Amino acid sequence: MIYPNILDAVGNTPCIQMQNVAPSGIDLYVKAEFFNPGSSVKDRLALSIIESAEKSGALKSGQTVVEATSGNTGIGLAVVCATRNYPLVIVMPESASVERRQLMRLMGATVVITPAAGKGSGAYRKAKELVDANGWFYARQFENSANADIHEITTGKEIVDDFGDKNLTHWVSGYGTGGTFSGVARTLRKEMPTTRLILAEPDVAPLVANGKKQAREEDGSVSVSHPDWNPHPIQGWTTDFIPLVLQESVDRHFIDDVVSVSGPEAIHWSRQLARKEGVLTGISGGGTFAAAMKVATTAKKGSVILCMLPDTAERYLSGPLLEGIPETMSATELALSKSTPGYQLDSTS
Repeated sequence: MIYPNILDAVGNTPCIQMQNVAPSGIDLYVKAEFFNPGSSVKDRLALSIIESAEKSGALKSGQTVVEATSGNTGIGLAVVCATRNYPLVIVMPESASVERRQLMRLMGATVVITPAAGKGSGAYRKAKELVDANGWFYARQFENSANADIHEITTGKEIVDDFGDKNLTHWVSGYGTGGTFSGVARTLRKEMPTTRLILAEPDVAPLVANGKKQAREEDGSVSVSHPDWNPHPIQGWTTDFIPLVLQESVDRHFIDDVVSVSGPEAIHWSRQLARKEGVLTGISGGGTFAAAMKVATTAKKGSVILCMLPDTAERYLSGPLLEGIPETMSATELALSKSTPGYQLDSTS
């Protein structure tokens, strides 16, 4: 297939059936969003926000785009801005993985790092300071309606097209901005009203599960961190506030159930998907899949479950996902090398 530019490759990601880890009698699928050109689901919202702003006139030719992100939205925006010739400034907390910063800089973005103690809301406020001081365009992924809209008309439609004849019983997603959940939920509520919509979130940050209201400014932006948030290792999931985009799902009662996932569970299932299914997804994907497995173990025989995998494992190489996986040869590998006479290293590299 030939595309006129990279942005035409956004969307239409495959759904893949799990053959080795699904419980008996359960059809378990993943929607592999790492097939997007920027390797994450956030390519969709990045393209939607820029195109919407161009159409409305909010974004002028050559104007600098600014966003606060843990990484994937920034990479998606870097893809779009490189293609559309917009300067890009990304603000992200220092807790985000180093490779995310490098990828954005590789594509020409300027990356401003904020202290981890300020959490996601600190990066958000820093981005707003830069916008106010320079007159730049603020993408505002956490409040921008173009975020959920693109998932309603693309991601949701793709799911309906793929599962229209399969009686999809459960759809499982985590959340960062909530755009995927709210947008897909709009479509599934209309087209597949019997499908249960399951939200996954960290066990130490039960923002939605505990039901406490998020404090907001008049424009819907966050005013203070949510009281139930605590640090967790699932990058891309659940910043320290409930985004306005996700609030739609809370207010419209889209969420049928909330499943909590621990950091170790997320890492475990990311590794298991790699080893048992050949699927390379990040810790956030592992977290969502952990929730899907919890659903699958209690679901009726014949259930059909679809789990969102938002990004690739390669976004997490400097983090806990690869902890304990050696860079040098193990004793077994070294013994295998020595089992034939040629091409042996002097060390265990």
